[in-house]
Amino acid sequence: MSVLARSVGNAFRNKVRTAAVVAVLAVAIGLALAMLVANQAVAAKVQELNASVGTVLTVNPAGGQGFEGGGEPLTSAQAVTAAGVPNVTAVVGTKTLRLRNATEAAAQAAAGTQAGPGGGQGGPGGQTTTLTTSLTAAVDAGTLGTRNQASSGTTGTTGAATQPARTLPITATGIGAEVDSAGKALELTEGAGLGNYTAASTKALLGTTLAEKNNLKVGSTFTINSTKFTVAGLFDAGTAFGNNALYVTLPAAQTLAELPGELSTMIVTVNSMENVDSTKTALQAAIGSDKADVTQGQRNLETAVSSLDSVKNISLVAFLAALGTAGLIILLIMVMLVRERRREIGVLKAIGARNGTIGLQFVLEALVLVALGSVVGAAIASFASGGIASALVSSGTSTTAAARRGAGVPGGAGFPGGGAGLPGGPFGGASQLLTSVTASASPGVIAAGIGAVFGVAIIGALVPALLTARIRPIEVLRGE
Repeated sequence: MSVLARSVGNAFRNKVRTAAVVAVLAVAIGLALAMLVANQAVAAKVQELNASVGTVLTVNPAGGQGFEGGGEPLTSAQAVTAAGVPNVTAVVGTKTLRLRNATEAAAQAAAGTQAGPGGGQGGPGGQTTTLTTSLTAAVDAGTLGTRNQASSGTTGTTGAATQPARTLPITATGIGAEVDSAGKALELTEGAGLGNYTAASTKALLGTTLAEKNNLKVGSTFTINSTKFTVAGLFDAGTAFGNNALYVTLPAAQTLAELPGELSTMIVTVNSMENVDSTKTALQAAIGSDKADVTQGQRNLETAVSSLDSVKNISLVAFLAALGTAGLIILLIMVMLVRERRREIGVLKAIGARNGTIGLQFVLEALVLVALGSVVGAAIASFASGGIASALVSSGTSTTAAARRGAGVPGGAGFPGGGAGLPGGPFGGASQLLTSVTASASPGVIAAGIGAVFGVAIIGALVPALLTARIRPIEVLRGE
């Protein structure tokens, strides 16, 4: 009988014990693989944060941010100046519009209410322009929307008269590249982009829920004021608020607003994180501190990335601990088997079997058990890795948020504090990135983890295999 066949047969000699050993190994291996997958997922998230936000600077008008504040609008000429600053690789200008449903606007006008936020064209802080559209918002106003609109003077009152149904405004952003308002690449789910984002166009990209609400698809049309736009593609921003939006080219938005050359914000990308601080200073000086405020997404993310690095280290330590546990289990099992089979080993050595052959038999038997445990462990990891990664990240970011609140740092309620001028949690516009860690048990990661497990198993099996060399046939046979 070959060594391999004898090893497989020995592995199943005691089926109850084999099942118990495989179950224990499966738990240890499954935990090790899940921690490895979580480690890879968190490492990828840190890389994504550094790449998409860590090197992005946002330029707002001095004294204004989002829908708040005042000051003078930015201009396309300032975007050219920003592009000439050393270490700047890209400058994307945006122009923000707020769209009100045309039917609702007409009903409000008939009821004597205000035309829109801020009284029409200007908008709050001069940052937005309110226009009418054939679209209906995908997000219901609800209690918060109704309260916010009333407090900002959106609808006004007409005594006891019945008010028209309120809907939320739709955010339309004219942008100079295929990125979102925070500088991240738009994730298109259908259709194509707008082509040349620096040229006038009547094409638009719609959020998936906004398109669904209005029964639109790629190729459908809608209107903004009297201009007809065609849906070129659909995108998924990952949030209900983000999907209640649309994008057009920057010149198209400037034309709709009748404000050529005016920008709401500029998204500036720096060539590396090491140059962010110096570039921020140079950019502020080039445009003028009285003309623009330059905010740095990296500052809002330093603590967040630090917490994610801690999570990554914890998952790595947990992986090594689970891996060591699996190796220890193999070591103990094989030591027990060597002691049980002393007579069998003595007989084999008496009839001429070499120590290497007998040791290989025990190593192969251990690998059979590990292979069975790895199959079950991989299944466990595929189901558990996502939950483990989310729990680790949630715990890490919650602890960081609590620390920030304890230090008196604003939690991002409203627009202040977000690196891109967006509302969000304790890390401003990066909150969605932080909480959207996706752990997928990719074949490569699983294969690497199982390879490490097999390596540890071989080491654990070699120790008892070496013990076979100390067994002398005459001593075993004399004891029988």
